[in-house]
Amino acid sequence: MSSKPQAPRGTRDVLPEEGRLRLRIVDVARQAFEAHGYGPIVTPTFEDTEVFARGVGEATDIVRKEMYTFDDASGRSLTLRPEGTAPVARAFVSNGMHKRSLPAKLWYVAPMFRYEAPQSGRYREHHQVGAEALGSDDPLLDVEAIALLDSIYAGLGVPGVRLRLGDMGDAESRGPYREELLAYLSRNEGDLPPDARERMALNPLRLFDAKDEATAEVMRGAPALLDHLSDAASSHRAQVLAGLEALGIDYEVDPTLVRGLDYYTNTVFEFTCDRLGAQSGIGGGGRYDGLVESLGGPPTPGVGFGSGIERITLALEGADAPGPDLDCYVAVLDRDRRPGVMARVAELRGRGLRCEMGWGDRSLKSMMRQASALGARTAVIIGPREAEDGTATVRDMDTGDQRVVPLDDLTKELT
Repeated sequence: MSSKPQAPRGTRDVLPEEGRLRLRIVDVARQAFEAHGYGPIVTPTFEDTEVFARGVGEATDIVRKEMYTFDDASGRSLTLRPEGTAPVARAFVSNGMHKRSLPAKLWYVAPMFRYEAPQSGRYREHHQVGAEALGSDDPLLDVEAIALLDSIYAGLGVPGVRLRLGDMGDAESRGPYREELLAYLSRNEGDLPPDARERMALNPLRLFDAKDEATAEVMRGAPALLDHLSDAASSHRAQVLAGLEALGIDYEVDPTLVRGLDYYTNTVFEFTCDRLGAQSGIGGGGRYDGLVESLGGPPTPGVGFGSGIERITLALEGADAPGPDLDCYVAVLDRDRRPGVMARVAELRGRGLRCEMGWGDRSLKSMMRQASALGARTAVIIGPREAEDGTATVRDMDTGDQRVVPLDDLTKELT
């Protein structure tokens, strides 16, 4: 006997209860984006692999280990989207958006694909809501991005959210700092595992993001980039901090915070949620002033963020999820009457009511149980007596109160 088919490892099915919560997350985010002047953008699910190799960085774990990459029938190397920012930047370049009014403020909701160890709230196919603002180096745009994501979590009622704030500096900052960091790591190279030594040569800053304890112990004694910021980077940071304080947004300075992608510069931030345990990150982002240029576009500053919908859903676990919230449930006991009643139901739906019918040969008691389970506010019952009289019994599902109305007046009675 063959086993039952299952979703592929690292993925899962989303059933209606959670699906409604996820739609609510997207709806709250959409309203926040629109209030801040962001417009929706949709990019392809797969891109030329070069977009991520050049944009994300060949030394990152995403490009080295986690991408789903394949050759198509023409021999082109394509990759399923592992993150959202590089594709938006590529779309900005290929569609000549730098010629439009800037900054271009864009938001998206899309599936992402990464081959990594599945864990609670993290899957090989996951969904992300994110925003990107391209075309301005104003530090207050960083503040707006942080405040925007903060407002989404507040609007959803996500508990225990905290903001960690770091800084990747600019090119002038990172040059001398990189040399000092490499000198420190070389002195401690014997305490680093082989993979960390390899990453050290490619991008030593990435070791701040290492998960193994041996590397983390070495990095605890490393010099901090915050102590080596250029005058320009320091000024940018000071304006970001002033903006956050003006908005009353609390933050924790974290000199070790490093986003996992090479394109970040200056401001980086991460929101954590106490309910998520050790893997507490729920969303984050930062500034990436060199990304568009690395993809062949003109020098274009940018800032943005992404937040995993699965992570938000997990943080809201136990919260009241929105139910089906039906306006009415129509129970027709005479099968021969159903085709005509369906026309009435279609009319109700056309007037904006959310309606469901009882299907199959079911008893009235069974259909009322289903109406209650679906959260219907009103039940419309058409039994043999109502069918003979050309009427319908309208029942308030909360109070049990009933009234009989002519079937021809049903739409007027319920709308």
